[in-house]
Amino acid sequence: MHFPGKFHELLMVEQLDRISLSFLVDDLVIHKGGSGANIAFGLGVLGRRPLLVGAVGGDFAEYRLWLEEHGVDCSQIHVAPDVHTARFICTTDDAMRQIGSFYTGAMARSAEIDLAGLPALGVDLTLIGASDPAAMVQYTKQCLELGMPFAADVSQQVTRMDGADIRTLVEGARYLMTNDYEWELLLQKTGWTPAQVAEKVDIRITTLGENGVQIVGRDGELKVGVVPETGKVDPTGVGDAFRAGFLAGTEQGLSLERSAQLGSLIAVQVLESHGGQEWVWDRAAGLERLGDAYGPDAAAEIAAILPA
Repeated sequence: MHFPGKFHELLMVEQLDRISLSFLVDDLVIHKGGSGANIAFGLGVLGRRPLLVGAVGGDFAEYRLWLEEHGVDCSQIHVAPDVHTARFICTTDDAMRQIGSFYTGAMARSAEIDLAGLPALGVDLTLIGASDPAAMVQYTKQCLELGMPFAADVSQQVTRMDGADIRTLVEGARYLMTNDYEWELLLQKTGWTPAQVAEKVDIRITTLGENGVQIVGRDGELKVGVVPETGKVDPTGVGDAFRAGFLAGTEQGLSLERSAQLGSLIAVQVLESHGGQEWVWDRAAGLERLGDAYGPDAAAEIAAILPA
């Protein structure tokens, strides 16, 4: 939903303990979403064949068809027919600030999923994204036990989880993926320093909004700027889009820098669209934007792995 105003103008600090507000919104749109589905959708559009693992409700049939049409393998989806699929209900104001509520629904059944069969399916990397916190911890332990490389993407669940669980999610990851706010909160809750985190993960990727992305690895640090936007429409799913582009690049052998540049291109396309899966892939336009932002050499290298 969209609120034609600014939230902060309606909030009174001295009355926050008695807050009771409703917002008259001027738009209501229902979008397909979910962090895992958004990332898988992006990977599918970019020509990969991602395997989506998660728990959904009995209302998933139409959504399954959409994802499969866009290259996502839904064969490992766990269906709980007696509940609804998880939903995020969000209102965005004119300053692009958001107030939202999250209904867990079938996501609460995520711990019923067993990852033991993934190695036999040829999975190269498992991204453990925002889900039921207990399930996220369970998946991390399974990846370590099975010797499967994984990306730790604690996302908004960093606000819910305690330091011990966050430490379990992070240690041993090939990639640690957060935004700058989540990164600072992760440090606060775990008690780790950035140097200690660097000892526990191979590569840390921290998105910085309009300031680009910071990548810290064992061989050093680099920063990649954004692809300039044509306008801000909806920030929902921008981080998921970056992850899709980044992973599509690294999976096909691009360098970390080039992968981050591709991630930044997909992220800005989502920023310029309503919802996390309404963006449309246009190879020629995408390469032009990459060239303008990062130069012709970057565009040429990234072009080699992009679908028509």
